[in-house]
Amino acid sequence: MADDAAPRTSTLMSAARVFAGYGSPRIMAVVATVTLIARIVVGRWSYGDIAVAGAILIVEPFLEWLIHVYGLHAKPATLFGRKLDPLYARRHRMHHRDPRNVPLVFVPLPVLFGFLIALGAIAYFAFPPVELKLTAYATMTSFLFAYEWTHFLIHSQHVPRSAIFRAIWRNHILHHYKNEQYWFGVTNPLADYALRTNPAKEAVPSSPTARTLGVDDELTLIGSHATA
Repeated sequence: MADDAAPRTSTLMSAARVFAGYGSPRIMAVVATVTLIARIVVGRWSYGDIAVAGAILIVEPFLEWLIHVYGLHAKPATLFGRKLDPLYARRHRMHHRDPRNVPLVFVPLPVLFGFLIALGAIAYFAFPPVELKLTAYATMTSFLFAYEWTHFLIHSQHVPRSAIFRAIWRNHILHHYKNEQYWFGVTNPLADYALRTNPAKEAVPSSPTARTLGVDDELTLIGSHATA
């Protein structure tokens, strides 16, 4: 995809306009907002809300790392003579082949719906009181929205100015263009530091499979103005 064919996203305002034009961010924003409003209406706040939100805050970077390593980078497999190649893995390979293709940045809608259901099940069964169920779901869906925005902004034309975002941006760019076996964090590098996948740039070789993820298949790339 030629850069001049991509929507302009050099400023935060222009990036936000493009971001808001896609389905997955809108759905995430609605779900997170509705759940947060429901939590406010229910009331009965306690230290349990802080504990639940704090626990999710700690777990999120590691969950992000696990999903990236073992889900998004999963290679096609054959089971009982049938090829298994989930949509999320196929789309992620497409994203690696064309990192500037805007629609490929976003979570595919079928995957998003499944993820929202899974998060809802976790919130429902892990936290007995209804108020903590809502706190958990609002926190998780808010983080999901933050992930989508951060990932989109990294791949946009926006030049990071803050030191924190520049570090996040740099790591993800290295993951795409230097070596796909490192720098799996998207919203923050905590799990990469803890699990030793955050080496110095000069300490690892450039990978010949950073764009293909080691899978030589034919992928039909989505156009830059398609709806995610």
